[in-house]
Order: sequence, then C-alpha cells, then structure tokens
Amino acid sequence: MTLADEVAKASPQSTQTPARGRRPHRSRQRFNPSTPILVLIILASLVPFIWAFLTAIKPFTAAFTSPPTWTFDPTVKAFSDLYYGTEFVAVFINTMIVAAAAVIVSLAIAAPAAYGLARYVGSIGVWLLVLALVFRALPRFAVVLPFYDAARALGLYDTRTMLVIALVAINQPFTLWMLRNFFAAIPKELDESAMVDGCNRFKGFVYVILPTATPGLMTAGIFTFLLAYQEYLVAVALTQTDAVTLPVFVASFGTTEDAGLYQVIAASSIALAVPIVLLSLFAQRYLVAGLTGGAVKG
Repeated sequence: MTLADEVAKASPQSTQTPARGRRPHRSRQRFNPSTPILVLIILASLVPFIWAFLTAIKPFTAAFTSPPTWTFDPTVKAFSDLYYGTEFVAVFINTMIVAAAAVIVSLAIAAPAAYGLARYVGSIGVWLLVLALVFRALPRFAVVLPFYDAARALGLYDTRTMLVIALVAINQPFTLWMLRNFFAAIPKELDESAMVDGCNRFKGFVYVILPTATPGLMTAGIFTFLLAYQEYLVAVALTQTDAVTLPVFVASFGTTEDAGLYQVIAASSIALAVPIVLLSLFAQRYLVAGLTGGAVKG
C-alpha cells in the first residue's frame, strides 16, 4: 500500500463525493455597498457609447430629433457609407500593423532588459527603473516635438517605421516595469537549475524563463497593443496621409455642417471601439493579472 493510499484511507471524508440530490453548502456572500455605485458608474460610462451606437443605426430623419426618437427601424447605412465611402478599411489595417509591430518590438527589447533588472539587485538597476518611470511620466508634448524633428530630418515623416519607433520608445517604460515584476516573481532556482543542466545565462533565459513567463508576456503585449492602438497625439504629429491611424482618422472628420456626416462619425467611433472591447473581453484574465501583479510586486 502506498503512502497516498494510506492517507486516503485515513481521511475518507476528503475523497467522498456529495450524495446525489444534495446541493453543496454555499457560503453566505456579504453585500458590498460599493457595488451599486460601481454599477451606476459603469452605466454612466457606457452612455456615450450607447448614444453613438443609436445615432449610427437610426434613420437620418430620426437621428437628430428633439426630444430623441426611441422607436425606429434600425439601419446600417452609416456603417455602409463608412466602409465604402471612406478609407476606413485601409486605415484600420494600417493601425493593426502599427500596433502589432509596436508589440513585437517592445517585447523583444523589454523582455531581456526586464529579466536583467529583475535579477540584478544593485543600485544601478533601481536608478534605471526610476529613470524609465520619470520618462513615462513626462508630458507627451515634451517628447512628441523631438520625434517630429527627427522624423523630418531622417525622411521618415508619415511612415509606419517612425510611428512604431515613437510608440515603442514612449510605451517602453510601462512594458519594462510590468515585465520586470513578472520576472521577479519567477524563482531564481529555475535559473540555477538551467545552468546545472548545461545552459548558459542566455539559453536559460530563452528555453526556461521565457516559457515560464508566457502569461506575463501576453499581459504586457496586450497592454502595449491597447496603448499603441489608441494613441492619438503621437500619431497626429508624425503622420499626415500614408500612415494615419484610426484615432487620427476619426478625429479628422472634425466639426462639419453636413448633418448626415455625423452618423458616419458615430459609426466610425463604434468601429474604433469594437476591437478594443473584443480584445478586453478575450484577455480580461491577463489584464487583471497584470494589474494585480504590478500591485503586489515591487
């Protein structure tokens, strides 16, 4: 008889399944008084999104009535005009390419740097992290103009290359801090085990540490993608026609005297938000892990 069998025999209640027909005991859940407040805040936050969606699907004659019309036949004409009458598809593809490239480059740079900072406990590492945080906290205007001058001087203005470089540089401190916390949570014994098995530091990082830190890499990649996808100021300063991204494209409609165009603007706002909502729902577990991980790891 094995040790596991002896333990199971000594504690039979732990292995017994509940009798059929009997529901397991549920612990009483306390009412959280902040829940109604949070629900109201969430509903208030959704009002602009819902209003834009209703404006986009209403017929033109019902979209701008006062008081608002709540009974109407939905139409997708605004989305059709956005798809066929503008360059939305090309801009959307360009935005996805820029955001994906920013994620790949950011992780390729931040992963080894964060691993080194997590394993190196000297004062230089601390100062590097503090400098990265200070750079991230600078007003965006303070860094956009130098990027604009550099893009003009290098002939990279209005190109994806310059936009990716700027987005990686600006968001790199955030990615670095997040990955550093994940790498710091990995026991150093894994590094030592890899080196005992014949790996040097680099091979141990590639074949042992990186696979272990996959959830952290996904979390950092998702946050970096969201930051790059929604960036407006950097994109509007470094692009004009060829490398324009969705936030700049939506804002380019501006104020217009054509009332019919407002429905296209509402449709473009919904189209801009849909990928973010879907990605957030798909990756909510990693997003929560990233936020809580950064809160408990120093």
